[in-house]
Amino acid sequence: MPHYLVGQITVKNETLWQEYILGVQKSLLNFEAEIIFRGKSSSVLAGKNNKELIVVVKFSDKTTLDAWFNSKKYQSIIATRDAAADVVITCYDEY
Repeated sequence: MPHYLVGQITVKNETLWQEYILGVQKSLLNFEAEIIFRGKSSSVLAGKNNKELIVVVKFSDKTTLDAWFNSKKYQSIIATRDAAADVVITCYDEY
């Protein structure tokens, strides 16, 4: 069953953020992941959301998503991610 990673982001350092994005793209190659949507918030219609960017990545299943997240390639860029942005990462399955 497909599993989705949703990242909500507020960028603190654009240069480091671009470096992180390149690292993520490389890390995803062996996991057949698909970036479904990447965008910038234009308005909040209900509730509160202080994040400016969002990304949705589709994986074939939770096991593959977890394998990617725990991979050496992804783990090696987490320090860059944390220096570049405030990020909330959430996983969702279809129902």
